[in-house]
Amino acid sequence: MASEENGSGTVPQTDSTQNDSNKQEATEPLMAAGPGGEQQPVTKPAVHKQNYEKDVIYLYQFSRTPVLPSMSPYCLKVETWLRLAGLKYENVDHKMKFRSKKGQLPFVELNGEEIADSAIILKELAQRFEKDLDAGLSNDQKNVSHAMISMIENHLVWVVAWWRTKFPDNAIKGYKMNLQHALGTRIPNGILNFFFKLTFARKGAKKVKAQGMGVHKPEEIIEFGQNDLKVLSDMLADKPFFFGDEPTTLDVVAFASLAQIYFIDKEVQYTLRDYMQDSCPNLVGHVNRMKERCFPDWEDICKTLDLNSHLPKPPSEEKENKEDKKEKDEKEGDKEIEKEIEKSEKEEKELEKDVEENKQKEEKETK
Repeated sequence: MASEENGSGTVPQTDSTQNDSNKQEATEPLMAAGPGGEQQPVTKPAVHKQNYEKDVIYLYQFSRTPVLPSMSPYCLKVETWLRLAGLKYENVDHKMKFRSKKGQLPFVELNGEEIADSAIILKELAQRFEKDLDAGLSNDQKNVSHAMISMIENHLVWVVAWWRTKFPDNAIKGYKMNLQHALGTRIPNGILNFFFKLTFARKGAKKVKAQGMGVHKPEEIIEFGQNDLKVLSDMLADKPFFFGDEPTTLDVVAFASLAQIYFIDKEVQYTLRDYMQDSCPNLVGHVNRMKERCFPDWEDICKTLDLNSHLPKPPSEEKENKEDKKEKDEKEGDKEIEKEIEKSEKEEKELEKDVEENKQKEEKETK
């Protein structure tokens, strides 16, 4: 989960409906003037949210964890920015079934339109709602911000990704992942954990290697991460935020990635977290300031894994409908995971067969 997370789409999921007086049907045709001035229907882009409220941002991301709101720096980046900007948003509980048309998480839907990629999401929403967090920065400061964000998202993030794919057991323990909850399935966590390690570690390792980080020695990769933290620590110095008293986009991006390091469960050994605590205490202070400012409900999120603890709770009569929907989602999740497990097992057998055939071929050639 280091790059803007990829994946294929899955079976569509219907969202629960709300008050129709405040909603606009996603399937309602738009009308536009044709060449002769006549009104003609215009096909709207397909969105997952069938009933949406005007100007409400619907965020699709990964599920919560008991240690931080998201173990994806890109998902946490978008949600942190939304909260800091004070925009009205709602997390869609899709059980990680959906991806954007680009194959990524996170993505948002706004007024029947999909916006994907975290950087583009922030840029588009800032323009549409006039919420530029960097409006007060000079050109030089904006250039520095751009360079630092590039370092974080194109280097430090991959250091963390290497650790996760190299030590998947520690990743599961460190983030206290409950895959049953995350995937909306009733398949035992033991099987899901094995499946996670088989697919996530193998596929993730390939991505990390293809990016370039994975070709280095472990001690070299750890040193890369420590150097990045040192640069961030030196730039922050004794300021509350990177450019002064108010957070900017750089603070959002830094927080979203540093949180992945700092909030790993203390019982799990992690060199980069220990270095951050011992050698960069000002980064620890920064993470906690951003947490307190943007996530006053942090403890509730981690305790209940509620995607929308920032929103008013629905009436009690809607709770029963949600329970029915949860059971239905779990059944659908079971089927999806079982298919993925079968696919992974088939790929493993094919890989073993290829290895055996190559081995036999080499033995024949040596004879």
